[in-house]
Amino acid sequence: MRQAAGVGAWHLDSGNKEQDLLEYPSIIHHGGAEGVTGSCHRLQISPDHAILIDCGLFQGEDLKGQSSFERHQIEFPIDDVIALVVTHVHIDHIGRLPYLMAAGFKGPIICTPPSARLLPLVIEDALKIGFTRDRRLIERFLDTVEIHLDPSPYGAWKSLLNEERHKVKVRLQNAGHILGSAYVEIDVEDERASLDNRYVFSGDLGPPDTPLLPDPTPLERADVLVLESTYGDRRHEGRRTRRAQLKEMIYRAQREGGSVVIPAFSIGRTQELLYEIETLLHERKEGEKGERPLIIVDSPLAARFTEVYRDLKPWWDSEAKARLDDGRHPLSFDGLVTVDSHDDHLDMVEHLATTNTWAIVIAASGMVTGGRIVNYLKRLLPDPRHTVLFVGYQAEGTAGRQIQRAKRGAEVVVDGERMAVNAHVKSISGFSAHADQYDLLRFVIDLGGKVKKVRLVHGEEASQRELARYLQRNVERIEDITFV
Repeated sequence: MRQAAGVGAWHLDSGNKEQDLLEYPSIIHHGGAEGVTGSCHRLQISPDHAILIDCGLFQGEDLKGQSSFERHQIEFPIDDVIALVVTHVHIDHIGRLPYLMAAGFKGPIICTPPSARLLPLVIEDALKIGFTRDRRLIERFLDTVEIHLDPSPYGAWKSLLNEERHKVKVRLQNAGHILGSAYVEIDVEDERASLDNRYVFSGDLGPPDTPLLPDPTPLERADVLVLESTYGDRRHEGRRTRRAQLKEMIYRAQREGGSVVIPAFSIGRTQELLYEIETLLHERKEGEKGERPLIIVDSPLAARFTEVYRDLKPWWDSEAKARLDDGRHPLSFDGLVTVDSHDDHLDMVEHLATTNTWAIVIAASGMVTGGRIVNYLKRLLPDPRHTVLFVGYQAEGTAGRQIQRAKRGAEVVVDGERMAVNAHVKSISGFSAHADQYDLLRFVIDLGGKVKKVRLVHGEEASQRELARYLQRNVERIEDITFV
């Protein structure tokens, strides 16, 4: 366990449960502490009461050389887990749910109402990839998940434990990462120890001014803050800058007779990109004529998520609602095409590879770990007419990171095939759904010094180390800053 220079120590887990649980409450990580995937954190309240915060899949190097099935087995105790609290429904935060329930978990799954709508879609996709395509078995499992879902509105306290010694309650607050995302506040009262502490798990925090989403709710108090650090060592471009960069890449593709191919997560990033693309198309001068790009969403899952996003308008921000009032439809507009069947997908790949069609393609997966984006890259990456645009974090060990780092003309391996990177490869960090270094600082500063201990998770070591230094320099009265 590492700590920032000059910062004191406090009780953290060593990996030995019997040793670690000499003090309560205790925080133990079952993923997402030393990397950016597999988020799963345990708040051990007493020897027989624990709460899990997220239970996600590992990707890239976080698989540690194991098969997906081996890596995702639930090898930690669950008999004492009284609830699973879900911060949001990205696969790296909720994808181990089938494994968790197969291991015997039968408690409530607490999440926001939008997450309750979106979660079954994510789990259905995870089951198809990792378990079975038997429709009957999938529906049976989803019915079981629905029984355990316990939606909780933002800002409302929910009691999880009310015994003579321990009283525990949980509250979800808007995290601004994707629709329905939340950070988790857990209040623990221990009558014998005269303890009254608030534990806050940030989940993934979003930056301010994200399309469709209200800004994250400021923190009220945190005795212990478990804080993500994905972009703890860097800053994002502002919204105006990233929109201008996107516009330039789109029109350069037109000049060069090619397409812009964007690997993007099906939920969150795809919808935000559509919102910004609609903005760019709307800003064209009134009466301006000429070719318009074909906007392609080639992901059945992303298309389903987009439909649900449209249904969840009450959780949109005021800017997005105002557009609807003006008769604009930021997630459904002229020129937007969704590709459903696999045959249509293969036809679209071939069409873009053999013609000068001007198109913007959004396809999963966001880190090029599989999905339809792979077929686009196999055909378009060697062609200098095209542009591959990364708008999200690429974890170490993924094909996305390999392509992002490659020099033009170098070779990379995609889906087992070696190919030259002749297409333009660009990145816009401003489209990330993660808060950057300054945003994370503001999240802590907004507490006004009411945070005692900070533990950094969900980041590579360099990011965690730099964020620890940054917080130490800029925030007074933090007793301890630690990271794994």
